Amino acid sequence: MEYVDLYLIHWPVCLRPAGGPPKFPNRKEDAVPLDVAGVWRAMEECQRLGLARAIGVSNFTTRHLDKVLAIAAVPPAVNQVELNPAWQQRTLRAYCADRGVHVAAYSPLGGQNWDGRGNAVLDSEVLAEIARARGKTVAQVALRWIHEQGVTCIVKSYNRERLKQNLEIFDWELTDDDRLKISHIPQRKVVEASGLFSQEGEFTSVDPAELNIVEE
Repeated sequence: MEYVDLYLIHWPVCLRPAGGPPKFPNRKEDAVPLDVAGVWRAMEECQRLGLARAIGVSNFTTRHLDKVLAIAAVPPAVNQVELNPAWQQRTLRAYCADRGVHVAAYSPLGGQNWDGRGNAVLDSEVLAEIARARGKTVAQVALRWIHEQGVTCIVKSYNRERLKQNLEIFDWELTDDDRLKISHIPQRKVVEASGLFSQEGEFTSVDPAELNIVEE
């Protein structure tokens, strides 16, 4: 492989070298401040050398993006974040749109049931009602809503029929009433930086607030 199409900083988090195979969850004591300027300049160099056609970030809030954009010669092309009808990222989407950063959505169908509270997208009565009225699946309604926000979906399935259904979202539109109902869905984030770390120990080198990626 000579290059990648897109190279991302996965998290606004930095860890001390493990000195061996990575272990999960990480120790809080191993979290250290992220050298935003140094890391981003290295990303820019990767693009300059032709190793990456585009560079971007993932799980960055507006606060984290402020730091990147303040020093960037090449702004991030993409910010890949958790985004779906149950976590709509209104503030972040507006921020990125104003600054030309494209938003890509992971967990567009709600992701895995990490917290044991079920799937806020696939179990949504609001989305189910719209799906029944439109003759669509709940997943298609969720993906169509994301598409209408100008956001790229990263959706995964190994089921051939679902793969086909996931592509059948481009020849119809949600109604204004549908969009209004979706805008009132209670918001709930699933993926948080705290999930990267053990419950034991303390952060000794970094302010935990700097790791916070929750922003409505």
